[in-house]
Amino acid sequence: MHPAVFRDPAAARDFAASVVRRLRGAGHETYWAGGCVRDELLGRTPADYDVATAATPDEVRGVFGRGRTLAIGASFGVITVLGPKPAGQVEVATFRTDAAYTDGRHPAGVTFCSASEDAQRRDFTINGLFLDPLTGDVHDFVEGRCDLADGIVRAIGVPAMRFGEDHLRMLRAVRFTAFFGFILESETRAAIESMAPLVAAVSAERIAAELRAMVSRQGRRQAVELLLETGLAAVALPDVAPPAVDESAWRRAAAIIAACDEPSLPMALATLAEPTDPAALPRTTARLRLSNREAREAEWLRAGVAAVEGGALPAARPWSALQRWVADDRGPALADLLRARAACGVADAARAAWFTERASRPRSEIDPSPLVTGNDLLAAGVPPGQAVGDALARLRILQLDGLITTREQAIDAVRDGR
Repeated sequence: MHPAVFRDPAAARDFAASVVRRLRGAGHETYWAGGCVRDELLGRTPADYDVATAATPDEVRGVFGRGRTLAIGASFGVITVLGPKPAGQVEVATFRTDAAYTDGRHPAGVTFCSASEDAQRRDFTINGLFLDPLTGDVHDFVEGRCDLADGIVRAIGVPAMRFGEDHLRMLRAVRFTAFFGFILESETRAAIESMAPLVAAVSAERIAAELRAMVSRQGRRQAVELLLETGLAAVALPDVAPPAVDESAWRRAAAIIAACDEPSLPMALATLAEPTDPAALPRTTARLRLSNREAREAEWLRAGVAAVEGGALPAARPWSALQRWVADDRGPALADLLRARAACGVADAARAAWFTERASRPRSEIDPSPLVTGNDLLAAGVPPGQAVGDALARLRILQLDGLITTREQAIDAVRDGR
C-alpha cells in the first residue's frame, strides 16, 4: 500500500516514466511492474506505479539522492522515490526472489535476481508483467498477457505454494476476479477452497482492508458471493456467514450491497448481520479491529434500518420518533441502504422514498436549534441535575412534533409539567 496517493494522474505517469528513464540512463535494467502494467494494458488509469529494476537499493538511492528517497522497505529491496507534489511517489523494487515465508505474509529475506526470476515470485499472472514505458514493450515471463486477454485470474506457478507463502493472496484473488469481472482459474480456485482456513492467520487489519475494497467497488456482488463459495467468508466473517446464517440470506445481502450507490464496509456488515443475533455485529467489527467510528456506524445503520422499516409507515408516526435518524450525519448512508433494500424487494419502497426525501431537506428544517437552554430552565425554576436533562428531552419532542414553536411556549410547557 502506498503511503501517499498522487493527485494528478498525468503527472504521476510522467514521473513514473522518468524514474525508469533515470535508472536506465545509469545503466540499470528497469521496467514498470505489477498492477500498473495490468491496468495500462486494460486501458485503465493505474492507481499507483511500481518500478522494478536490476539496481540495488543503494544504487537507487545513489541515482536519486538520499533527500528524495525513503529506505523504509530497503531490507526487502524497496526504495521509495519522492516526486513532485502532484505526482506523489513511486516504489522502486530490486528484482528479487523471496526466502521462505515464516508468518504466512512476509518472506524471511530476499535475494536479488533477474527480471524473469522476479516474475515467478509474484501472485497472479495478470500482475506478473513488466512494461517498458519508454518503448511500450511488454515483458511477459508468466503468460500473463493471455490470461489478461481471456479474463482469467491465475496464480503464478503452483497455487498452493503462492497461497502458502502469503495467505492474504486468497482474498486478493477474489477481489481481482470480482472487480475485473474475470474468471477464477480452476486450480487456483481449488487451492483457495482447500486452504481458506489459513486466512485466519492474516492480521485483522489486512482482512478488513481487502473486504473494504471488495464491497466498495464494482463487482461487489460477485466478490461477496465468491467469499461464500470459496469458504473464505466462514473464516473471515464467521459470525455473519454461513453456517451462522442461511446461504440464501448471505446471497440476498450480496444483492443489497451491490444495489447501494456508495457502499462502505459498515453498510455491508450491517446488511450481512441483519439475520443474526444482536451480538454478532459487534463481535464482527471487533474481530476485524475496525475503528470506533466504523464499528459505531455499522451498528447505527443496522438499528436505523429496523427503526424505519418497523412499525407504522413513517408518515403516520410522530416526527420526533424518526428525526434523529434523518438528521444524523450518517443519514445519507442509511437512505442509500434503505433504497437498496427496497430495490431488492426486501423492504417497502415507500419508506425508503420518505426517508430519502426527508434527509434531503435543509438542515435548519430537519434539525432546528433547541428553543431553550439548560440555563433558561434553571432560571425558570427547574432544579439542577437530571431534571434539566429530562425537561430538555421532553421539550425537544414537543418542538419536533410542532406542539411548541417559541421559547415562551417551551417555558410555559415546563411550568405546566408537560
